[in-house]
Amino acid sequence: MSKTDEIADRLQKAFAPRLLEVVDESEAHRGHAGYREGGESHFRVVIRAAGFAGQGRLMRHRAVHAALGPDLLARIHALALDIDE
Repeated sequence: MSKTDEIADRLQKAFAPRLLEVVDESEAHRGHAGYREGGESHFRVVIRAAGFAGQGRLMRHRAVHAALGPDLLARIHALALDIDE
């Protein structure tokens, strides 16, 4: 399973979002720190889920990081998050 699919799968299971986009932006970072040949090093996630209601930005980011888990986070270099309810 690709990292893109793994991110999407874990977030889908954790939050059942009404909107989820996982974009591999690695190619835009070619030549920069953390870039790996073949991509899957830099990601952008857009997620909208009712479970984020009433949470501040920091709590939402923590929830996403917890859902992804340290094993997956250790295998990616950058993760940009756009989170809302």
